Amino acid sequence: MRIVSLLPSATELLFAIGAGADLVAVTHECDHPEAARELPAVTRNTLDHSGQPAAAIDRHIRAARHQGSSIYSLDEGALRSLRPDLVVTQELCDVCAVAYRDVAQAVRRLPGSIDVLSLEPASLGDIVSTVATLGAATGRDAGAARLSAAMTERLAAVDALPAPAPSPATVCVEWTDPIMVGGHWVPEMVRRAGGRDQLGVEGRPSRYVEWNEVLEAGPEALVLMPCGFDLPRTIELAAGITERPGFTALPCAQTRRVVAVDGSSYFNRPGPRIVDGLEILATVLRAEPGARLPLGAAWVATS
Repeated sequence: MRIVSLLPSATELLFAIGAGADLVAVTHECDHPEAARELPAVTRNTLDHSGQPAAAIDRHIRAARHQGSSIYSLDEGALRSLRPDLVVTQELCDVCAVAYRDVAQAVRRLPGSIDVLSLEPASLGDIVSTVATLGAATGRDAGAARLSAAMTERLAAVDALPAPAPSPATVCVEWTDPIMVGGHWVPEMVRRAGGRDQLGVEGRPSRYVEWNEVLEAGPEALVLMPCGFDLPRTIELAAGITERPGFTALPCAQTRRVVAVDGSSYFNRPGPRIVDGLEILATVLRAEPGARLPLGAAWVATS
């Protein structure tokens, strides 16, 4: 089978179930595992965001969507030459990957019969279910069963942890300017890690909020996880939150429970490392501020 993955999380899942050798192309954002970086990329970002502040990136993305332009471009010539049997994509978010309509149109223009598999998880259970879906589509059922079992076992281990007392009111910031709070599986991660998400809704999309909503929520734990950014870039953007008026009066600022995480690796992508994200979050909500945190997380200075 010849597979093209147009979704970083799907690329990770395909490698994890043993179908990595069947991949013939990925996206420009597929960076894990290391072998994915060696595959040809059939997408590119149409907007150059390197080094730009969060507000500018948001303006460019909104403008492009308003004009009906795609944020990503798909190399149809390369796709044609690769002769894929299966294209894996998503319909969940057209800011996270090539829009499904663009993929469907491109595939229709290619010769032959090509299957398109769209993944749309909205919860941790859905993410585990996509493992079996990919296993069935690629003939890797055994590998998928092993991965599903391992993920389920680790999720259950977090569920079995003694709950923090009291459960901290938590806000997860998925974009810093304007502020967007995490949705879909993120509020569920907060709950299962031992917290109470004050602004996100389980199974619902991420949403923009005003700063006064964050102030009114009074988070006792604040987790910064800007979509698509690694830990160093997130730390750079932290000032966009910590320098806002009223921040120092928040409970999380007073107790110094403000954390930056590698959102791209462990929270934004619905792939196998989402379990690592849950484990990181469970540690963050229980650790004493200043204590050593797992790889992918760091305390943010609050004053």
